[in-house]
Amino acid sequence: MKYPITVYGDPILRKRAENIGKDTEGLAEIIENMWETMYYADGVGLAAPQTGMSIRMFVIDASSGADEEPELKDFKKVFINPEIIELSGEKWAFNEGCLSLPEIREDVLRPDVVRIRYFDENFVEHDEIYKGYAGRIIQHEYDHLEGKLFIDYLSPLRKRLLKSKLNDISRGKVQTHYKIKPPVK
Repeated sequence: MKYPITVYGDPILRKRAENIGKDTEGLAEIIENMWETMYYADGVGLAAPQTGMSIRMFVIDASSGADEEPELKDFKKVFINPEIIELSGEKWAFNEGCLSLPEIREDVLRPDVVRIRYFDENFVEHDEIYKGYAGRIIQHEYDHLEGKLFIDYLSPLRKRLLKSKLNDISRGKVQTHYKIKPPVK
């Protein structure tokens, strides 16, 4: 089942998500639906708050970056209750987009390396280090669990220049090929 994507203006995108347990009802189905939703919307990552659920989980598929980083060929992971342990390395700019901010793309500076502790879909704990494209996606999706959006990294001037687009998104006045859920005020 494809979930509608929650868009800018909905308070759930600004709320810190809650941890879940392995006994969370329907967890396998939620994960399956998140994959289906992400692929349908042509995303490389999707966080649960973007589907209207304030839980600490996201899915990513970084395999589209395999041309530049061959080790990403089959990189597809579920992150449950993740916690970033450390961010390090040189900050670099990358043009980011977000399914919850349709029609907006901006250069965002983020550190190159992220160390993250999380559980996979089988509730096996991992403590891993990622960099490059995968590290970038992980940081972006993790921000959703903390109530942050990539536009929070932009200068005040750049945010002012995007104000009318953001207002349109928050009113549901945006064209997407995927279903959106207009903000609940």
